[in-house]
Amino acid sequence: MSSLRRFYSSIPSSQSASAIASQWLSKTQRLPPQKQTQLLDANQLQRFSATLSRTELSSSLPGNDTPLPACYHLAYFTPSQIEQDLGRDGTDTTFNPPSPFTRRMWAGGELEWIQKDTGRLKVGQVVTETTKLLSAEGKKTRAGEEMVVVGVEKEYENEHGLALVDRRNWIFRPEIKEPQTPASKPEENSFPDGHSIRDFCQTPVTLFRFSALTFNAHKIHYNKEWCREVEGHRDLVVHGPLNLVNIVNFWRDLKGGDVLPKRIAYRATGPLYAGEKYRLILDREKDKITEARIVDNYGKVSMTGHIESF
Repeated sequence: MSSLRRFYSSIPSSQSASAIASQWLSKTQRLPPQKQTQLLDANQLQRFSATLSRTELSSSLPGNDTPLPACYHLAYFTPSQIEQDLGRDGTDTTFNPPSPFTRRMWAGGELEWIQKDTGRLKVGQVVTETTKLLSAEGKKTRAGEEMVVVGVEKEYENEHGLALVDRRNWIFRPEIKEPQTPASKPEENSFPDGHSIRDFCQTPVTLFRFSALTFNAHKIHYNKEWCREVEGHRDLVVHGPLNLVNIVNFWRDLKGGDVLPKRIAYRATGPLYAGEKYRLILDREKDKITEARIVDNYGKVSMTGHIESF
């Protein structure tokens, strides 16, 4: 970890985002992938399910060989940095590009389950996660602000071999130097209809529990003062991965039983806030593909995705 942090400062911050991303990618990809091995314990699964209000796995302790529902691996293999190594905003810095691009947001990704039945991740298994940097690219926002888009790949292997591939994309923007003005609430709109709908309104308690279980210290999810007085959010921000899990849980409920998808691709397009209603819409499945979107109470699409069945 210390070697990664040392080469950050060797790249001049006056360079463009594209130059910084290119140099950092070249140096980081020379390093071996990061590996960690963990027992998938029942306590973590039970508490993660309780956070999601899923009583089928929270009312009693799940037994060994209980399959992990799709995307519940997010409760395991959590960051292990000590506090002094975290970013100013509380985020894990393991795959941060060099300064000034240190402000992270989860942008989206893709997950692929390799085996439908025998190779599933289950309680009691010892699983190895292997993480490597895939890409780093300098880009600009619509407002012209430079940023770095980072892609990582996580592979999960159990005794049957490769079970899951999880590719994640993060956006890194320059660190905030001047406090941002809190965003105001737009005028509310009626929710659109859809083939299948489920409405949400996340509470600070849910966001805190999700942060705790995923060991995510990002301040935008639990520190209202940071949200309003530093980053310019009007309230606590709902986790992108929490919305991903809720999309997949809704899809599973509609399918019936403990069904596993083959592939999921998703993209976050805007923030959602605690205490504000939003709607998850799933279209009718066509050619094994189900389109999904999340719409806030003001008419903006905040996440899109599609789920492919086996």
